[in-house]
Amino acid sequence: MQIRALMYFDELVRTNSMRQAAENLNVAPTAISRQIENLEYHFGAPLVERSARGVKLTAAGELLAARAGRTLRELDHVGQLIEDLKGLQRGRVSIYANGATVANLLAPALAEFSLKYPKLRFEVAITSARQAIEAVNGAEADIAVTLFAPPLSGTKVRLRSEIAYDLIVAPTHPAADRAEIQLKDIAEYSLALPDQSFSFRQAFDARIEKEGLNVEPVFVTSSLEMLKELVLSDAAVTLLPALTVRREIEAGQLRAIPLAGKNAIRTYVDLCVAPDRQLAFAATKLVDFIERFMRERADARPRAKD
Repeated sequence: MQIRALMYFDELVRTNSMRQAAENLNVAPTAISRQIENLEYHFGAPLVERSARGVKLTAAGELLAARAGRTLRELDHVGQLIEDLKGLQRGRVSIYANGATVANLLAPALAEFSLKYPKLRFEVAITSARQAIEAVNGAEADIAVTLFAPPLSGTKVRLRSEIAYDLIVAPTHPAADRAEIQLKDIAEYSLALPDQSFSFRQAFDARIEKEGLNVEPVFVTSSLEMLKELVLSDAAVTLLPALTVRREIEAGQLRAIPLAGKNAIRTYVDLCVAPDRQLAFAATKLVDFIERFMRERADARPRAKD
């Protein structure tokens, strides 16, 4: 059985179309069909059923599809490691991250790192925290950088940086000049919060219940961008780590008001890798760099312009 046959089958599974798979691989559709037939001969079972609507995997095809992608990714990873043995400082790193970590943490870290290692290439997928962790577990990603991550097993947390949540408001908001704020005072404002799938929201709801408060958000969303836009327009306030809106704070567009004393709510930014997978040169260098970058940023609180 040839690797090419697995590659063609994996692309067919991804596109669900002989024609589209052929276009993506820059080969004739007959080449795809021939390689699928070779696989079916090798395994002694039909893998796909063809119809006018495309292709449908058989039970045997489903079994192969579940493993073919990971097998190809592992082979590609071995290729990276072999290149490292040759002393070639080049390679490609796959990073999955959820949106809250990107603009003010991952993007500047990658920008600085790429200047030091210009021969390296990066593939960055923006997903939910859960999908990022699952991508590392499934060998789709070398690294995951997550905020609001749910508790999932299978990954190694290389660095966990504790993050405090502040009340984020527009500069014109009545609370904008306060040095700190109590949770009970937040109930007076139009509040926008992440939905219950976020670990912060779960921690917030637990704290509100413990304090015996009644806080009903006006807006609930899974989008960090929507939370920011609602606050920028002064339609609501929200609770976020200051680092996620660092740029807006430093530009004077938003203010971050710390929660007072016992009211503080904290979660973590996690830098994750697979526990049983040796990282290639490029990924190893990048993980080390992001870890240092996160440590340096941990205590650096953004300040608005005077």
